[in-house]
Amino acid sequence: MTRTVARIEIASVAAGGDGVGRTDGMVVFVPRTAPGDVALVRLGEGRRFARGCLESIEVASSLRVEPICTHYVADRCGGCQLQHLAYAAQLAAKGSIIGDALRRIGKRAVDAPVVAPSDAQWRYRRKLTLHLRRRAAGWVAGLHPYDDPDAVFDLRDCPITDAAVVAVWRELRPLFDLLPEVRALRMAVRLTDHGAAVVVEGGAAWPSADQFFARALSVTELWWHPQGGRRRRLAARNERVRTGASFVQVNAGVAAALRSHVLERVRSHDPARVVDAYAGMGATALPLATDGRTVVAIELDRDAVDSFRQRLRAPSTAIAGRVEDHLPGALPADVVLLNPPRVGVDARVAAALEAAVQPPRAILYVSCDPATLARDVARMPRYRVASVRAFDMFPQTAHVETVCELVPEAA
Repeated sequence: MTRTVARIEIASVAAGGDGVGRTDGMVVFVPRTAPGDVALVRLGEGRRFARGCLESIEVASSLRVEPICTHYVADRCGGCQLQHLAYAAQLAAKGSIIGDALRRIGKRAVDAPVVAPSDAQWRYRRKLTLHLRRRAAGWVAGLHPYDDPDAVFDLRDCPITDAAVVAVWRELRPLFDLLPEVRALRMAVRLTDHGAAVVVEGGAAWPSADQFFARALSVTELWWHPQGGRRRRLAARNERVRTGASFVQVNAGVAAALRSHVLERVRSHDPARVVDAYAGMGATALPLATDGRTVVAIELDRDAVDSFRQRLRAPSTAIAGRVEDHLPGALPADVVLLNPPRVGVDARVAAALEAAVQPPRAILYVSCDPATLARDVARMPRYRVASVRAFDMFPQTAHVETVCELVPEAA
């Protein structure tokens, strides 16, 4: 069936980075469009909402810029969503997305926060994860097109990724035949303070891992997550250095600014006892414990917990386990810090905080997804939003980091 082509003016940017317009009462989401564009859009199926495909731009928005990445245009790379927007417009769009989510989903009357910019708009990423596919002509390593999540195009460069990470990827390409003998893998390269760590995901056997590591001279740690198994470190240049495989500050400068803000807000409540949930590698737990505060750090990744447990000053403790299992026993606390993955907190975490006999003076919720942040805030009506700050950890993409400070309604 032939789909309709409509002339649509784009009014805003939605979560995920699509431009948003309307036609005949229907909301249309159109990738690669900017507020102010007047575009011809081929409409997908839908009554109230539809996904559109950009056919052409009749009037270009003043917010448009020329993307610098050839993959963004030629391969429709889904890794970035906003390269066609001027940087100031990207920041404004992200602030609007956060404010809209907290009002519409979170049921809180808040303004759109100002988003603190990144010092580096390009070459900031210290980690790059690619999909590997074994084909008749050889291996392909790349990302998905935004409109075809099953396809993978061959990535030659990524302008938002640190050149040192890209250089490691180029060094590894001739070694792909030493990877597990399967048709599809995922592999991540990340910079650490001690070099480059590589994590390979997939495969049931890897007999050539030692050969791979021996020839990958820039790699200081090699980790493997076999299918159906547990991630483990296979090799390291220095056995005394153990960085962990999960955690990396993708944008080091913005991460430092965000962490500084979180620590300032926690300390402003002068807590004697802090629960640091989803504690990662202990980047906030350790300085708070050094202050002389009692910190209970909870983190699912046992390798991460092992990396910082011994550095916590007693009576602070670190727990390897699920936050929803251990948070009730860690309460009461003066401040609770939540820094969950993109899916947000388990409903039991919000329920425990909502039902606490002695509520914390503050909850500091660090989120990488405005929608799940807003959902979790709505689950805790006992608390009001005291402040919202946002940080542009991921320029050129639709992702944004938010720090939401919640305090008891009576406070």
